[in-house]
Amino acid sequence: MLFYHPSPCLFLTPTFKCSGAGVAGITAAVRNLVHPLETKRDRIRTVLTADQQALSNASLTDFVILEYLPRVGGRVSNTDFGRKADGTPYVVELGANWVQGLGTPPGPENPIWTLAKKYQLTNTSVTQGIHWTLCKLIREFSYSDYDSIATFNETGAIDFTGLLDDYENAYVTFEQDAGHTLTANLQDRSARAGLSLAGWKPEKDAASQAVEWWEFDFEYSNSTFYQWSDENNFVLDERGFNTFIKGEAATFLKDQDPRLRLSTVVSTVSYDASGVTIHNEDGSCVQADYAVCTFSLGVLQSDAVTFQPELPTWKQTGIETFSMGTYTKIFLQFPPDQVFWNTSYQYLLYADPTERGYYPIFQSLDGEGFLPGSGIIFVTVVHDESYKVESQDDQVTKDQVLAVLRNMFGAENVPEPIAFMYPRWSLEPWSYGSYSNWPPGTTLEMHQNLRANVGRLHFAGEATSAQYFGFLHGAWIEGRTVGEKIAGLIKGTIQTEEVRYDPLHGTTFVDEYNPTNGFILQATFATYGLEETK
Repeated sequence: MLFYHPSPCLFLTPTFKCSGAGVAGITAAVRNLVHPLETKRDRIRTVLTADQQALSNASLTDFVILEYLPRVGGRVSNTDFGRKADGTPYVVELGANWVQGLGTPPGPENPIWTLAKKYQLTNTSVTQGIHWTLCKLIREFSYSDYDSIATFNETGAIDFTGLLDDYENAYVTFEQDAGHTLTANLQDRSARAGLSLAGWKPEKDAASQAVEWWEFDFEYSNSTFYQWSDENNFVLDERGFNTFIKGEAATFLKDQDPRLRLSTVVSTVSYDASGVTIHNEDGSCVQADYAVCTFSLGVLQSDAVTFQPELPTWKQTGIETFSMGTYTKIFLQFPPDQVFWNTSYQYLLYADPTERGYYPIFQSLDGEGFLPGSGIIFVTVVHDESYKVESQDDQVTKDQVLAVLRNMFGAENVPEPIAFMYPRWSLEPWSYGSYSNWPPGTTLEMHQNLRANVGRLHFAGEATSAQYFGFLHGAWIEGRTVGEKIAGLIKGTIQTEEVRYDPLHGTTFVDEYNPTNGFILQATFATYGLEETK
């Protein structure tokens, strides 16, 4: 949380306060309150006006950031794992791991890609398309090649890659239908219904279910790839992906800066017409004129923090309507001299005979451009499978994963791992999940109610992004937007409240896809699918 303008309250009295030192919280401070990022090609309006820049540089430094964790970065989190030949650990990413949708010159560029390059000295390109890679943060060839995939079932290797084309052909129809549904203001439907109408019906076929999981559950990406590009660059940096967040924080925070309070657990948020007061579990409190709440949607839904007064019904309904997904990466390191999979493939897709999404996708890090010679592979589960895995102990999960690998490669070929670990995002009290998602039939008006401020209490994060929910760049854009608004409020150039809707309409009107409701750039199903039909 961030605060502005002092008022007496025990220890701290800033003007602005932010709860959270993740992407949105740091962005709200650095981009608009201290000094803005200047980039080329008008990258999503990141260049502020001269007045705002002068205001930010001159006076908006009276803020406090409260962060639950002992570090900045939020859900951009890494850990040491396994051992190299010299005994030092590898570093793996527990949360965000990709820069997704880089940008297509001369069009706009993903701000996370801009920041990734900002914190590196060397950029180079690789052969497949225009893939920019970073020699340090994103190593050469360490982009995700989704054609580099081998398929398996419980009997071993079996080629069902032809089903990928069948799905993608149906998806073209699904996509066009989605564009027409939006632009014609028709009744929404679930993705399951839309794909079935387009001719894709996996039913009980295990291979088709695995393909659908791979194409939809694993990689569905709202407006990201429509707006920028379809590149996915996998981050492998021994400093961690959150290096760019730490770097941005360091541009306005000094070492041991008292304006950044780590390991601070917020318990109560009180707000009224004059300001916001935060009480913390350690007995401290912060009082200020404005606050930005960057709690995850999972935390807001868990009632882990008390709001006084209770949030209004329209706001609480917006919070409860959306869902929080969980994405769990399970890491294994095998003896490097006993690697049993073909490391020339990036992905190994498994079709379980009885359960959709049961340890379905393994990703090899022991390959050229990643961590060759490491013996590291990880398997990803999501949603219900994540909840199961995260609620059981490591040994149960390890036994299940090894059973799948032994089905795929033969029991005699798969040794015991020498390292094993995974996070438990759904149980973390500071996140309660990995990312937000929109249920079928949810309107843009409902999302704007989730996004809108309640008086002097503002909200930001990936969940409040209408176009890029679930993505780092969604959090970045929302943090920048809210910071810009509060800068205007303090300066007096903005007087109005953010839009909210009461009552709500049953569908989203075409003219509601606008910046007021969080749609900054128009490149989504609403235009893309429709254009394909012309």
